[in-house]
Amino acid sequence: MTPDELRNALVGAWRLVSYTATDIENGGVIEPFGPQPQGLIMYTTSGRMSAQIMRTRRPHFRQGRLEEGLHEELAAAAVGYMAYGGTYEVPESDLVVHHVELSLFPNWVGTTLTRVADWDGERLRLILPEPAVIWGARRKGILTWERAR
Repeated sequence: MTPDELRNALVGAWRLVSYTATDIENGGVIEPFGPQPQGLIMYTTSGRMSAQIMRTRRPHFRQGRLEEGLHEELAAAAVGYMAYGGTYEVPESDLVVHHVELSLFPNWVGTTLTRVADWDGERLRLILPEPAVIWGARRKGILTWERAR
């Protein structure tokens, strides 16, 4: 597959199937957003992207408005959610680079997130190219997506 073919294959909306992270020292596998995370990643033909992932069954706030949330409620909501967006490019036949313009995690703003892309015609796996510290240990992260319908 060429970079252009991968870029064309990415265009559209994808629903998260799973997110696993394997400890590189002991092989233990965790699910950073729980056993049934929800997520959506979208790629446009004009080179824009947006990704959102959340833990299911997050607790509701005591009040019905975000700005009335207690600090503890806001913190718990943020721990169970990740969102970012910006532009993307496909420099190689198996790499996608996200240029982060906005993010729930402020440290990502202005950075690039590179992912190894493995597409089998139905499912898209986005893999961290190097192990990263995920929930306290160096892990290899894999996010599996399928076309949103």
